[in-house]
Amino acid sequence: MGRGQGHSVCLLLWQGNGGEGGRTLSETAKQRLVTMRASTDGFLIAEEDLRLRGAGEILGTRQSGEAGFRIATPEQTAALIQTATDDARLLVDRDGGLEGVRGQAARTALYLFERDAAVGLLRGG
Repeated sequence: MGRGQGHSVCLLLWQGNGGEGGRTLSETAKQRLVTMRASTDGFLIAEEDLRLRGAGEILGTRQSGEAGFRIATPEQTAALIQTATDDARLLVDRDGGLEGVRGQAARTALYLFERDAAVGLLRGG
């Protein structure tokens, strides 16, 4: 399925003779093809591509490789998003004004990450 109700086609071209000294598909390229054959979900394909090639630079020119993340990579944080969301909901349910010990800790973290305007949003419900 293409955009809207239109149909689409994905055609991948590769030049290589596979013989000795020729260009053969790398293992990464083979894994990409397996993913593209298995799914039409662009988000899933993009996530797999990110896993295979690495993050590169968000604001730079390098498109692949290990980025200089200081705390965690996008792959590591993706695994924690649901846990963080659940914990934040629990905190707001129990201490919506962020007045308790955990609330004060959350308020400090928001301030340190320059997201302290979120405290007002939490209070507003």
